Amino acid sequence: MSGNIYKVTEVVGTSETSIEDAISGAIERTAKTVRDIGWFEVIDTRGHVVDGKVAHYQVTLRIGFQLHD
Repeated sequence: MSGNIYKVTEVVGTSETSIEDAISGAIERTAKTVRDIGWFEVIDTRGHVVDGKVAHYQVTLRIGFQLHD
């Protein structure tokens, strides 16, 4: 069989400091249980506001990883 096969999973990362930290945290945590992550796609960005200030960022990602035999 030729070619690669990928699976896509959806995860949500959060951070009190930035969208980039939310993305990095989600990928790093996913990489602890999923191997051969090849790509990610940001599909949604949200945040939580408390007292007129951003309390945290929330980013939904699709993460693609290669399936093996």
